[in-house]
Amino acid sequence: MKEKSIKLLNGVVADELSAVHQYMYFHFHCDDQGYDLLAALFKKTSIDEMIHVEVAAERILFLGGDVEMKPAHEVQKITDVREMLVKARQMEEESIAEYNEWANLASENRDAATRKVFEELVADEERHFDQFDQEIANLDRFGEKYLVLQSIERSKAISAGGEE
Repeated sequence: MKEKSIKLLNGVVADELSAVHQYMYFHFHCDDQGYDLLAALFKKTSIDEMIHVEVAAERILFLGGDVEMKPAHEVQKITDVREMLVKARQMEEESIAEYNEWANLASENRDAATRKVFEELVADEERHFDQFDQEIANLDRFGEKYLVLQSIERSKAISAGGEE
């Protein structure tokens, strides 16, 4: 039982490490392009994913296993904002499906605490999915104006003596 749960939880670690790296990459590029709101969203989501790694690692150690700190995927070098958001939404959707399945497997293994970890992860990933989906909807609704407004806000702050 424990070995199966440890393997599933290490799957979380791998997936979430990939998400941390991907979202930080998106954060850097959005920040570089002056899209402060999207940069902040990607940074915040990356931090959430780091917390997911920590939760999974703590459970693995409790079960007597070792934490495998290997990302599941390489960072995809996407710099177009729409493509970033589509990729992020896709990543969240995949995590939701995977963690739902793994919650059921943990339940079959009679590991209610690990099942609960997966259920909580699903709720967080659904929230992330919704945020990225809303940003895509904003782009669809407002077009490039949505991004231009973010750049203008940064320019205004800088010209008013604010920090970059």
